[in-house]
Amino acid sequence: MTATRHRALAAISAVLAVGAATAATAQVATTPPMGWNSWNHFAAKIDDATVRAQADAMARNGMRDAGYRYINIDDTWEGARDASGVIHPNAKFPDMKALANYVHSKGLKLGIYSSPGPKTCAGYEGSYGHEAQDAQTYAAWGIDYLKYDLCSLSQPMIAAGSLDKAQDIELSAYRKMDAALKATGRPMVYSLCQYGFFQPWRWGASVGGNSWRTTGDIEDKFPRMLQIGLSQAGLSKFAGPGHWNDPDMLEVGNGGMSAIEYRTHMSLWALLAAPLLAGNDLSTMSPETLSILTNHEVIAVDQDPAGAQGDRVKAEGGLEIWAKPLAGGAKAVGLFNLSDQPAYLEVNFADLGFTGPVRARDLWAAKDLGAMTTYKVAVPAHGTVLLRVG
Repeated sequence: MTATRHRALAAISAVLAVGAATAATAQVATTPPMGWNSWNHFAAKIDDATVRAQADAMARNGMRDAGYRYINIDDTWEGARDASGVIHPNAKFPDMKALANYVHSKGLKLGIYSSPGPKTCAGYEGSYGHEAQDAQTYAAWGIDYLKYDLCSLSQPMIAAGSLDKAQDIELSAYRKMDAALKATGRPMVYSLCQYGFFQPWRWGASVGGNSWRTTGDIEDKFPRMLQIGLSQAGLSKFAGPGHWNDPDMLEVGNGGMSAIEYRTHMSLWALLAAPLLAGNDLSTMSPETLSILTNHEVIAVDQDPAGAQGDRVKAEGGLEIWAKPLAGGAKAVGLFNLSDQPAYLEVNFADLGFTGPVRARDLWAAKDLGAMTTYKVAVPAHGTVLLRVG
């Protein structure tokens, strides 16, 4: 065989390998992942019993039927490594495989957390130097989702201004775990968490990520939620089936915002095709919180099979209009009043590419509005009207 033919076959093999890797990545996140994560509400106070209680609640309260699937354990589950280097959970999680079996018995999936550095953000054991070993352990336990959180790896170089070296280290670390996860043969969502350093939306898919954090941590405060959500403007071209921009987890129900503000939070995340990971206590939440998290029409915007992320159409003072293309030619349209006073918002549907009258539906009010070419509505302070148009 000639050297030219060798090179040609190698090139074809490389293309097929990339295609296979992309397909393997896409099959676990064809729409943005939906579920629950322990950190926002429980932080370090998470244990086996609490995780089981969250799975029980999700299975019985309608969230599973609404599309929520993942029960994700964040930091502080990790114990020590044994003499062979195998990671074991700490005393809070006596049997991780049994826990995974329990979650699976509820028709749900279990997620876990680690770091590419030697230590996690909370100072527990990271995966540095044990990537393949940890991936095999997760697969043996029955894990379905990995949040891989950048801590204790490149921060010193970033602080010193060695950005190129820091980025090289980060990308190499994420690629290493991606290869380790794929080698297990078990499909797992691979969620990169490195707070938007080095524009991960531009390279996250190339290192195997199904999602990548685009921002710092969210807080249960309206200004911080808004700052994070609105910063996603302009990133829509980087999202799609199998790879999603992630503006962090939901705070709905944690008590720091009003119901109006939580509906704005949920509306914006749905328009952004963001992962919907509830961060409250599912076992004690109010009916109002549950109704926000399980609004099927709002969730359908987030989970639309076209996989398009929405973007800002217009901003004037504290009033903004966002739109997201939907499968079949319809659009979701968000009318946001981010000011501290009630205000009228008006949208001309011709500005969104529609010709002639269109049919519109208010998704929070669950009300058909009829055919129209423009729509004007009073929106409360910090509130949102979310429409399906077309």
